[in-house]
Amino acid sequence: MNSDRLSEWFVPKFGSRNFRLSIGILFLPYTGMVISFAIWGSLSVEFSLDRLVSICLLYFFAIGISAHCLDALGSKKKPWGEISHSKLWLASIISLIISFSIGLYYIFSGSWLLLPIGIAEVFFLFAYNLELFRGKFHNNLSFVISWGILPVFAGAVIQSNSISVETIVFSVIAGFVSYILIITSRKYKDLKQHNANYKIYYKNEIILKIVSSVVIFSTIIFFSLRYL
Repeated sequence: MNSDRLSEWFVPKFGSRNFRLSIGILFLPYTGMVISFAIWGSLSVEFSLDRLVSICLLYFFAIGISAHCLDALGSKKKPWGEISHSKLWLASIISLIISFSIGLYYIFSGSWLLLPIGIAEVFFLFAYNLELFRGKFHNNLSFVISWGILPVFAGAVIQSNSISVETIVFSVIAGFVSYILIITSRKYKDLKQHNANYKIYYKNEIILKIVSSVVIFSTIIFFSLRYL
């Protein structure tokens, strides 16, 4: 049974083990998708570049670092090997403090709807990744809401403290894409952990690469058309 995620496609093939682990644990293609969804939300309303950058940083620290560190802590299979729990907690807490600071600044600057979104995101951050409540919220629906729908809402709210029809449309698309991602990812991980034939799980790997790449690059194009 192969549980070592250092062989994953999104982990660098060069550098020391600690370097590869530090990059790999960020799940950069998937983190990039979540940040892209937040950008979708910002672009669905009248936006300012500083607020768009802020929501990107907020989700990078909250999801890219904190959520994935908590996921490593909550995982029973130790896919990244034996990592110091104190280091994971420290990285997660520091990242959350940075994320909270950004969020609170904009909440007190008029984007008060970020508060309920932030509360929901923090709940899923801990409940999903640490598998609290006997893992009741560690499921596809929680993933779709916290990694797909809410980032779009947050991106719009930080800009205008409102949610437009376009925001809702983008959130539906983001939710659908997130669903495809999580069901494919679970199947891919299960096949790989049980040493399935490479050709079998590689098809799922291709889907993951295509989905993440299309979302990220289409977001870059969308932003360029709106901003430039």
